[in-house]
Amino acid sequence: MDAAEDAGAGPDIGKLLSTFAQYGVVGLIVVLLIIGVIVPKYVMNTLTAEKDNWRTAFEAERAAHQITREQLIAAQASVDTANEQGRAMVQLLEKLGHRTQTTGSV
Repeated sequence: MDAAEDAGAGPDIGKLLSTFAQYGVVGLIVVLLIIGVIVPKYVMNTLTAEKDNWRTAFEAERAAHQITREQLIAAQASVDTANEQGRAMVQLLEKLGHRTQTTGSV
């Protein structure tokens, strides 16, 4: 054994590659499969389907957030309208001679 293997560093990659390289094209294909450069068709189909599922979920989430933003804008407009109506009411009451009363704060 090598000193690197004795130290727990793992196998020598060069040795592994040369072992597979002696088998020519078949060895090259096995090495590419092991390191993940080449993947089987069923794996690629599974990954593609998973990607499509994530894309669909992302688009649905984006649409839901857009609806939420639109509702928040509508709610803010409603609050602004209520504030304006309140100010107009206060001004009208002051013109009619009513004094505004303030509540004591703690």
